Amino acid sequence: MFEGLNITGSVSFLLVFFEGIISFLSPCVLPLIPLYVSYLAGNSQHKNKDGEITYKGKKVLFNTMFFVLGISTAFFILGISFTALGAFFNNNKELFSKTAGILIIVLGFHQVGIFNFNFLQMEHKVKFNFSEKSMNPLIAYIMGFTFSFAWTPCVGPALSSVLMLASSAKNALTGNLLVLVYSLGFVIPFLILGLFTTQALNFIKNNRKIVKYTIKIGGVIMIIMGIMTFTGWLNDVTGYLSTGGNNINNSTSVNSEDDKTVKEEVLHTAFDFTLTDQYGNKHKLSDYKGKTVFLNFWATWCPPCKGEMPYIEELFKEFNFNKDDVVILGVATPGGREKSTEGIKEFLNEKGYAFPVVFDESGKVTEIYQIRSLPTTFMINTNGEIYGYVTGALNKEQMNSIIKQTQENKPKN
Repeated sequence: MFEGLNITGSVSFLLVFFEGIISFLSPCVLPLIPLYVSYLAGNSQHKNKDGEITYKGKKVLFNTMFFVLGISTAFFILGISFTALGAFFNNNKELFSKTAGILIIVLGFHQVGIFNFNFLQMEHKVKFNFSEKSMNPLIAYIMGFTFSFAWTPCVGPALSSVLMLASSAKNALTGNLLVLVYSLGFVIPFLILGLFTTQALNFIKNNRKIVKYTIKIGGVIMIIMGIMTFTGWLNDVTGYLSTGGNNINNSTSVNSEDDKTVKEEVLHTAFDFTLTDQYGNKHKLSDYKGKTVFLNFWATWCPPCKGEMPYIEELFKEFNFNKDDVVILGVATPGGREKSTEGIKEFLNEKGYAFPVVFDESGKVTEIYQIRSLPTTFMINTNGEIYGYVTGALNKEQMNSIIKQTQENKPKN
């Protein structure tokens, strides 16, 4: 069942599962566990004959299941990168991010005590004196879906690598299985917490002095994450985390094979753009129809990107400076963590790189191509269709390999 994967072997499923578990342990998720547990417990508490407070395990577990379903839905929507639904969410991602950011900020202010919303009291107060209103599956689902946005700064790098693998799978089933395995690794700890709600919340109750401060800290974290979500600053954070030093060049090295294959069962027309390079020349992607395009997204602050650039320059010269049937094109996004346009030009000049690099100053192209880690290389065939893409630094042999694959293989209907 794993033959559909072209970049990785069956070991990918195990690695992806562990990536999900590691994401759960990230600083964006783990500190807020008491908050999630008390939210999902709702008013399910009752006293037994000995006067001990317990919680209806089935009810809490049921809410938790919808909570993790909301999380999984968000992950799967991100994975539907080239479908109409995926395009809708991608095109309106700013609206969803701002809405989620506002909701998270409001919840954060409520958590630290600045705002006081009665309708939220029964969901997360540590006093366990909930009103008749309670957490229900719908609220739990929305909560899981919404908080997925807040986790992006920490979860983003791991999730993006999974989505890259999924989109490079030979068929949709394999891609969806990868996302499912990652989701399982991420949500199983939540389900375990749902099974031990009584123990978890009683611990919180017996340590109110400590929890009182952790809740405030959690509220501050929520406010910060809400601001990051609303402003879009999390994109810079995610970009930084996704490199993590020099380790990004291992992002696709889980395959024991030398070649990195980029192939999709169904090919889709590449998003067209017109951008200007360091020489002032305009490049319209659709003008290169009839040629094979090697489209490389990179940044000056990304060590793996800089490590593969000499090979890209060599290819540019070997393929006759884009005058033959292969076009080498780089894409840089000025601003934020990246240098300015002039700074990038200076970098290219200092390093002696002559291959054209276009500037995505608005960030629109980078966003539409869903660049979540750098470097990322897209291969576009002679029909102007995306044949596939690979994340992580490539050596020259691998670059020649994916160019050859794109040239020799015909798109499947």
